[in-house]
Amino acid sequence: MSELEALQAIRNQIDETDAQIQQLLNKRTAMAEEVARVKIANGEQVGDFYRPEREAMVLRQVMERNTGPLSDVEMGRLFREIMSACLAAEKPLQVAYLGPEGSFTQAAALKQFGGSVQLQACGTIADVFHAVETDQANYGVVPVENSTEGMVSHTLDRFINTALKINGEVSLRVHHNLLSNAESLSGVKAVYAHPQALAQCRHWLSEHLPDCEQLIPVSSNSEAAKKVSAEPNSAAIASDRAAEIYGLAILAKNIEDESDNTTRFLVIGSQDVGPSGHDKTALLVSTKNKPGALQVLLKPLSDSGISMSRIESRPSRTGMWEYVFFIDIEGHCKDKSVAEALALLEQESSMCRVLGSYPKAVL
Repeated sequence: MSELEALQAIRNQIDETDAQIQQLLNKRTAMAEEVARVKIANGEQVGDFYRPEREAMVLRQVMERNTGPLSDVEMGRLFREIMSACLAAEKPLQVAYLGPEGSFTQAAALKQFGGSVQLQACGTIADVFHAVETDQANYGVVPVENSTEGMVSHTLDRFINTALKINGEVSLRVHHNLLSNAESLSGVKAVYAHPQALAQCRHWLSEHLPDCEQLIPVSSNSEAAKKVSAEPNSAAIASDRAAEIYGLAILAKNIEDESDNTTRFLVIGSQDVGPSGHDKTALLVSTKNKPGALQVLLKPLSDSGISMSRIESRPSRTGMWEYVFFIDIEGHCKDKSVAEALALLEQESSMCRVLGSYPKAVL
């Protein structure tokens, strides 16, 4: 058999395999549509069609049974898109995110929900919360924590006065680029970016743009790119996707000071999420005003052997020098050990609210 004949034989096999995959995808979509009919008959709403715990379990199973040559992560991403398309066949989800288009939050939303959702860009984090609170969107995606610069306070503060819950998390490696209409770095007199991005790139900016006259904080990096597209002698710190959208050149790539720069995003919604087997629980807690209150507050978690992965304090906004604590723990609030510890925690605190139990990020 000649080389040309051998290649043609392989291509024929690929065509046959593609036809089988297509047939199976349509079969899976038909099943998803049947699931929707059953749910509607039982009175469920569109927002209930998406079950974060179910998707997390499916993706973990996909990655666990994968034998290659595709990597586990690539296989997981493919199935994320399959599930997204099947869910859209039931009813497309409306997902709000911190925009405008081209932001890292948009990338996080697509990573979590796949490309078949309908995305709504919002100008501020507060606007994302409002869109979900008023049913303009089924879910929202907001940044909450960066590996270099810590917590995003605007997001934490919104949880103090909202009934929304945390339904999931997304972890995204963030690579910052310097975008501009200028021909070189010497032409840049002002840099726009989200305050966190400016902080994540402070050493690079100091070294490569020592004569830059202004570092200007804006609501998001994509907003920075949008501004720079109409302003000469300026630059934005933003994604390569933002460069495409707003017609900007990339003067420098990967300008973040830490090579493993990662941002964690939260999915917010109105539903309670069931256990997936690998979960986190977020708490909002206020201590009683007495000596050693915080130590007493955390004792039930320690005694129950529950790992606490994060604690942050924020002003309560109800009185001067009064604070609330945001605490992340391992496990789901329906797990026996967690439920028992939370019951004790309620007794020791002046306020204890579960912000949500949700699956740990899979991809």
